[in-house]
Amino acid sequence: MRSQLTAVYEKKGEWYIGYVEEISGVNTQGRTLREVKENLKDALKMVLSAKRARVK
Repeated sequence: MRSQLTAVYEKKGEWYIGYVEEISGVNTQGRTLREVKENLKDALKMVLSAKRARVK
């Protein structure tokens, strides 16, 4: 099953921030938009993995 999530990216000064609206705790920052997008993918994987481990 695939879901669509909403990734939000904002520029704050010299940094970009990113977060997923639907899942608290999935947020990150980076110096470039490309970096923050990669970081956000990693953060999402880590949070989902932790949530799945708690369910087992």
